[in-house]
Amino acid sequence: MRIVFMGSPDFSVPTLSSLIASGHEIVAVYSQPPRAAGRGKKERPTPVHALAERAGLNVRTPLNFKDPKDIAAFDALNADIAIVIAYGLILPQALLDAPRLGCVNLHASLLPRWRGAAPIHRAIMAGDFETGVCLMQMEAGLDTGPVLAKTSTQISEQITTGELHNTLADISAKLLIDNLDQIESLTPVAQSSTGILYAEKISKSESEIDWNKSAIEVKNHIHGLSPFPGAWSTYRGERIKFHEVELLNDQAEAGCVFDANFSISCGSGAIRPITLQREGKRAMASQEVLRGLEFNIGDQLGETK
Repeated sequence: MRIVFMGSPDFSVPTLSSLIASGHEIVAVYSQPPRAAGRGKKERPTPVHALAERAGLNVRTPLNFKDPKDIAAFDALNADIAIVIAYGLILPQALLDAPRLGCVNLHASLLPRWRGAAPIHRAIMAGDFETGVCLMQMEAGLDTGPVLAKTSTQISEQITTGELHNTLADISAKLLIDNLDQIESLTPVAQSSTGILYAEKISKSESEIDWNKSAIEVKNHIHGLSPFPGAWSTYRGERIKFHEVELLNDQAEAGCVFDANFSISCGSGAIRPITLQREGKRAMASQEVLRGLEFNIGDQLGETK
């Protein structure tokens, strides 16, 4: 088949790598335009763009598809199918209709739960026990198309968004390759009209930890935002990020440090930090961080002092 691949971040890379190895004809790769990043603000291509260039593929990086010339150029590829995974641009109907078999999307949730931008974060933050990947026929609505194939995986108690991201990226690649050759014979299954949830983009305002919530809710919040953007709380005027914690049964005043491990009480139960990050530092094991952090049992977090 003549395939157009559309993706941008690290999450899309395993799927493109597997597609390259499969021997299918990739007529073009679409990715977000290079953007300034790092201290020098040098323009950097997306991970998908970089991989495609190394593989000698035709790379295109339109800012959007408002220019009719970009739509005409896509149509001129005469593709059989477009495979979309975390591309980051809305595709107009003209693009969805251009390939012979339309456009399919690999989405990191068990639709219709967690349609939208941040399904991995939201699944962990909500305390879901299961998630997965759906191979979906794209239509104009946001992640509303019929599902062609799917696979599921358990969400373990201690997993973070970073770890689940990598697992689902690999699952996406396998799901596509397992189904691509017979994709014309797959039966589209309409999504249920019940159980619909939207995974809104994570905002910075969500990152502060609310110690009045239960320890399980605090743990899910922390792990759901790890490693990025990172859940934080203030301590003695410093913003400290919590990347990984474990649950404890201890109880004291919410937000209170109650032992030498910097364990903190919540609205019910408590957490012990496993990985912390001080301002201007990298994330490290908590015991390593605590060697340089002066604190007293009974200290309160969440207040600027």
